[in-house]
Amino acid sequence: MASIAPLSQSQPLLEKTQFAVLNKPQNQFCSIPFSRFTQSSNLFLKKSRMVVVSATTAAEKSNKRYPGEAKGFVEEMRFVAMKLHTKDQAKEGEKEPVDQPLAKWEPTVEGYLKFLVDSKLVYDTLERIVEKAPFPEYAEFRNTGLERSEVLAKDLEWFRQQGHAIPEPSTPGLTYARYLEELSEKDPQAFICHFYNTYFAHSAGGRMIGRKVAEKVLDKKELEFYKWDGDLSQLLQNVRDKLNKVAENWTREEKNHCLEETEKSFKFSGAILRLIFS
Repeated sequence: MASIAPLSQSQPLLEKTQFAVLNKPQNQFCSIPFSRFTQSSNLFLKKSRMVVVSATTAAEKSNKRYPGEAKGFVEEMRFVAMKLHTKDQAKEGEKEPVDQPLAKWEPTVEGYLKFLVDSKLVYDTLERIVEKAPFPEYAEFRNTGLERSEVLAKDLEWFRQQGHAIPEPSTPGLTYARYLEELSEKDPQAFICHFYNTYFAHSAGGRMIGRKVAEKVLDKKELEFYKWDGDLSQLLQNVRDKLNKVAENWTREEKNHCLEETEKSFKFSGAILRLIFS
């Protein structure tokens, strides 16, 4: 059996071990100047804060509520459209008036006929696109009861019977119809914007304009253009529901793209409207 060495014999080894520990080189990390360590820490914390702020900003954007969004996408479209009206047209309007107020308009039968002819071309185009449906969602808007092409044909026939010459479509109508055709084949969100604004604007401000013009040049005759079969408010609600349903499948970016097209819609329709007093 191996004997255990006396404590006195192991003492030199213990002393050497203690000496080695005491004289061990200092850790190199501790040799880094404290100021450099502080700078590195501050830089790390700054970058961390930047990452947190960026993530927070992105989250806030994703949670942003657009005006009218809670009621459905149609309300978003309505909100944007109202902003493009003037104060005398709508209380939400923000645009400065370009033309004279409606009350001061001096329409002519010839100008009104140009307006009706170009309007018919636009409705013909919209209704043909919806029937053809290059994108499946367009088919949702067939036979809504808001269609205006047939009733406009009746009105133009009435004018013809009164001895008026029916003009050919003019530049505003031709330009808009061509734009709608091109748009419908490649950009469904933008096309839906024009569809909505054309039909819904006519059911509201369009009727008011029709009454004013009829008072001045048609002996208050109400054209078929301003009549609908059935309850108009219910027809409009049915189309609102369809529009909201279609938009449920769109991304936020696609919805915003649709909203951004509103100003172009107003530009095209405004050019046709001004034919009334041309």
